[in-house]
Amino acid sequence: MTMTPPTPVDRRLSVAPMMDWTDRHCRYLLRLIAPRTLLYTEMVTTGAVLHGDRDRLLGFDAAEHPVACQLGGSDPEDLAAAAKIVEDWGYAEANLNVGCPSDRVQSGLFGACLMANPALVAECIASMREAVSIPVTIKHRIGIDDQDSYDHLAGFVETVAATGCTSFTVHARKAILSGLSPKQNREIPPLIYDRVYRLKEDFPALEIIINGGIQTPDEVADHLSRVDGVMIGRAAYATPLSLAAMEQTVFGTSNPDSGHGVVRKFLPYIDAHLEQGGALHHITRHMVNLFTNRPGARAWRRYLSENAYRPGADRSIVEQALALVPEETAAAQAG
Repeated sequence: MTMTPPTPVDRRLSVAPMMDWTDRHCRYLLRLIAPRTLLYTEMVTTGAVLHGDRDRLLGFDAAEHPVACQLGGSDPEDLAAAAKIVEDWGYAEANLNVGCPSDRVQSGLFGACLMANPALVAECIASMREAVSIPVTIKHRIGIDDQDSYDHLAGFVETVAATGCTSFTVHARKAILSGLSPKQNREIPPLIYDRVYRLKEDFPALEIIINGGIQTPDEVADHLSRVDGVMIGRAAYATPLSLAAMEQTVFGTSNPDSGHGVVRKFLPYIDAHLEQGGALHHITRHMVNLFTNRPGARAWRRYLSENAYRPGADRSIVEQALALVPEETAAAQAG
């Protein structure tokens, strides 16, 4: 297990929990780029935490801190037990998923559909808070289906906040629970940032973090003038190096490593994964976008995609791909 995390958690900049993306390998890579950004796991269901392979599901490297675990579920007792396990594994925070719109999640009665039942969500949060000493937070949408008014959103937040929960991450789109895929739910419902800003105005004592469609350091700075934190989603995966510039905007610190420097620091982690019997493509699938919008990005992406799956593939594949990318200084890449 990992050692007890540092506290308190700084949520001014974070990377969203993203299914199939933010696994431990992805998080380690992002940590090399952004040393202070709060990272989240993929959503893990309570059933998986209670009955599954915890080392596979919850294991992480201490270097990933600060890192939080997002849980999916709707049974207060199960969520409390899962949150306690998450705390024991050393996570800095337990977050409840009330935002995912997929059919599979709905059939398990968790995710965005829970916004229709604020009292149950409050019971879940209260149960989790009673079980652990780490922060318990929530991530949700601005509404679902026809329950999408500001009054409904404010009532939901007020009900959950009554449990003592103080940190709300709000995806500034509503979720449409039938007729749209999860991908469409990330793109078709319009972003309404003003709803999230209004929450902060109406609940000034709460920590309000905004999520949805945020791409650039300038956008991060603009949102931070209205709310307490910004959560980056797909941009962190599509253009990982942009996180360094976002961190500089938020924390005033700069990462001296160029993309090449990040890869070189990542190589020992890759070696360790391979020595433990892992496959190179488990890691390189998170690296293919590293040089997006940089010279050599296409050659890098193609070489990794064509060679990382080969039997016996090792760090030399990454080194050979890196040789195809012209080296830039960190300052040039940040620009």
